[in-house]
Amino acid sequence: MEKKKILVLCTGNSCRSQIAEGYLKHFAGEKANVYSAGVETHGVNPKAVATMKEDGIDISDHTSNNIDEYSEIDFDFVITVCDNAKERCPYFPTNAAKFHYNFPDPAKATGTEEEIQEQFRNVRQQIKAYCYKFTNEHIS
Repeated sequence: MEKKKILVLCTGNSCRSQIAEGYLKHFAGEKANVYSAGVETHGVNPKAVATMKEDGIDISDHTSNNIDEYSEIDFDFVITVCDNAKERCPYFPTNAAKFHYNFPDPAKATGTEEEIQEQFRNVRQQIKAYCYKFTNEHIS
């Protein structure tokens, strides 16, 4: 069986799409090739790396990629994880099934260090639940 190809798309490919890529790889295992990209590249957010590490998933080797780098890949699924990416997503000449969920951006969190960490954890849990459900429904 051919592996499914999944692209997770966000604005800057620094937080939400990186977290989603980590969980999709974790839940899909060998059944999928997972990529993430942004309509811009902002680098991988160190707080995203730290919050994933708390949950036992290492995304420290992830890179921030631009959507243009993947124009030759025929994806099965494209998941946008913020409204901005959905609005700015370039047209893909593909039959990919498109999914969208607007997760809050933890990089925009304000407050004390603890409050910011808490927002990262909340978004991480939302993305984890979404990715778990997605892989159960579409990657089997």
